[in-house]
Amino acid sequence: MKKGSHTRAANREQNRTFALFTIPGFLLYCAFFITPVLMGIYYSLTDWDGITRNYNFIGVENYGKIFSNKQFLGSLLFTFQYTFFLIVFTIVLGVALALLLNRHIKGLSFFRAMYFFPAVLSGLTVGLIFKQLFYHVVPVIGQALHIEALSQNPLADPVLAMWSILFVALWQGLPIPMLLFLAGLQSIPTDLYEAAALDGASAWQRFRTITVPFLMPVLSVVLVLTLKSGLMVFDYIMSMTEGGPGTATQSVAYMIYIHGFTQNKYAQSIAEAIVIGIIIALISAVQIYFTNRKKAV
Repeated sequence: MKKGSHTRAANREQNRTFALFTIPGFLLYCAFFITPVLMGIYYSLTDWDGITRNYNFIGVENYGKIFSNKQFLGSLLFTFQYTFFLIVFTIVLGVALALLLNRHIKGLSFFRAMYFFPAVLSGLTVGLIFKQLFYHVVPVIGQALHIEALSQNPLADPVLAMWSILFVALWQGLPIPMLLFLAGLQSIPTDLYEAAALDGASAWQRFRTITVPFLMPVLSVVLVLTLKSGLMVFDYIMSMTEGGPGTATQSVAYMIYIHGFTQNKYAQSIAEAIVIGIIIALISAVQIYFTNRKKAV
């Protein structure tokens, strides 16, 4: 047998082996992801309440109700506002902390471990802890410092409630982006900074022309993760405000939960979940496209 024929036969055998190993993963993916998604799309076209066996096929009626529902639009507005500020603060504070922890200082390992500690806690646990702090501790501090805005529970204020939730989300959510940015910073060759300094580049110029381009791949990952986290925020809302005061902090994810598991509007909640999933996918695709263009430049 010629060498080329032997190589092709070996490659075919290897490909068959690889295909066999992918079958279990593919079957599990179909069973636990593809099938539920297809069933969800089907049920979103019905009036099923999630309990009874009888339901009617109503087409896209649930989708038509979504964008005429002021409650959904209000929840969507709150979710977008929360996500915007979450992304901005996560990137700014994450990069700032990464730059700080990338320096050669004493006790660096301790500070890195301390900053990462909140990430190992449960979101519901953190929310319940801060709920008690906002209720019992913050008003006392506000009264002692004569700060009127903090003299009462901030979660009871329609404006401060969102910022309180955002503060908790940043306190717990910053460690992972910070570590990603730190890894990106440590991958940058120090020779580039030294050469730029010799050419007279300022600290800002070095950051803008060296640090930022090298951090673009990490920035793309952080943007997608933070975007998903913001648009799907649920645990902090559930544990701290339950959508209140009124509906001031009702996120889309929490509203979907209320419709599906409290009001038995299961089909409608599935339609809302599909819509928010499409929104996340579209925004992520646009963000990745522009980030890749920025990297190419």
